[in-house]
Amino acid sequence: MRFQRLAVLVLAASNLRAAGFADRYNEIVKSASPQELYAFLTALPKGGDLHHHNGLSAPAKLWYDTATSPRTLARNSFYTLSSPAACPGDAPVPPPRFLTIQKSRYDALDPCRKPQYEALAGLTPALKAEWISSLILDRPGEARDEFFERIVPRFGDLSHDPYLSAEVTVGNMKLFGAEGVRYIEAQMGSGGFIDASGKPMDPEAAWQIIHARLQQPDALATGVAIRFQAVLIRYTPDAEQRLEAHYAWVAAHRQDWVGINMAGREDNDKGYALRFLPTFRKLRRTYSDIPLSLHGGEKDSPGHEVRDTLLLGASRIGHGVNLITDPDTMLLMRNGRYLVEVNLVSNRVLEYVPDTSLHPFPEYLRFGIPVCLNTDDRGSWDSNMTDEYYTAVTNFRLTWAEIVQLGHNSLSYSFAEPALKEKMLQDYDRALATFERKFDTKNWRESLKSVKPAVSGYASRTWNFHE
Repeated sequence: MRFQRLAVLVLAASNLRAAGFADRYNEIVKSASPQELYAFLTALPKGGDLHHHNGLSAPAKLWYDTATSPRTLARNSFYTLSSPAACPGDAPVPPPRFLTIQKSRYDALDPCRKPQYEALAGLTPALKAEWISSLILDRPGEARDEFFERIVPRFGDLSHDPYLSAEVTVGNMKLFGAEGVRYIEAQMGSGGFIDASGKPMDPEAAWQIIHARLQQPDALATGVAIRFQAVLIRYTPDAEQRLEAHYAWVAAHRQDWVGINMAGREDNDKGYALRFLPTFRKLRRTYSDIPLSLHGGEKDSPGHEVRDTLLLGASRIGHGVNLITDPDTMLLMRNGRYLVEVNLVSNRVLEYVPDTSLHPFPEYLRFGIPVCLNTDDRGSWDSNMTDEYYTAVTNFRLTWAEIVQLGHNSLSYSFAEPALKEKMLQDYDRALATFERKFDTKNWRESLKSVKPAVSGYASRTWNFHE
């Protein structure tokens, strides 16, 4: 209750101040060039990234540079499928080109398959560029099938190495911190890690490797707090058993693990929400206060997926694209405790909402359904949080009060512990005040000169921006 009162007071004070900056903001949005507006939004203090798939949120180049660094190569090395060819005993569905495996698996390959792989650290510049591109939706015609069926499998062993995953996570935190993001709630499996010999690792041992890396000075210096959600793929045959294991894991690691998520294509009918209703009800008889942020309504067809996901106990909905087709659930979520995690770039590139101007986000926002902006799998879009804000501002004429509200929502609806949440809200409000003082001047263009946007590949391709 104390936190709720504080959040209300902080937001009220922020809204009063926002009203004073609104005229200047309107002037900047109206008169800035597209690239000036992008720089302005780069400098904008941002809240949290609540819908964030840990491995897929890291840029492909960061994965490459980290996996081929001397620090990694002293411990493990990786090989990628550069020249696929048919071999006896091939599986019905061949692996995608640039599937990446670690040395222990490479060493075990038969004489037909081994020559098809090359050391990741030894790729030519041209092959390196192809490898990086293979993890990004950067070519015409690439959409959800390329992402789900080829990009995700290509990571192979990369995301199963806890040392590498930890290093990439810290590198990604540095990039988010440079954009003014102060909190990440990362979706990650609680197990599935392997050691350099290829043997399964005890989940606790793997987690201690990641946890220790997150406590090092450079990670703390990012200014980005990170907490984790245990995520499972919803359509696998053993998803119920994985859900039970995730509940036990989060209950035993509440300092860092703050919730549970379910991901995976909802157009795969094996993962429908109500399949899990008996399991969630069973687990609530044993575990208390484990929040749920579940994917729901990430579909381009009408349906009641969001309603069914709320019935599972979710307080946050990932995507919620087709919520707009369910008026009763819209009314239920209006001015309520439920938040929709909106992912504008993701919904465009995966073609759930190919025309962003028709995205239901502004209807949710202005109808009174709490929302925030997120990056989802931004490594595969080659995008960043600034791209989400730029997309929202240019398509939907966001007011300054709405921008402030989005940031507040991303922190106040987070699953972070109350003390951290209180601190982040106060820090965010102070950062906004500093931002407003910097740009509340007729010479705001002069203030922009100190901003050096890291223009994403998505921004370069979509809006022809450059650094």
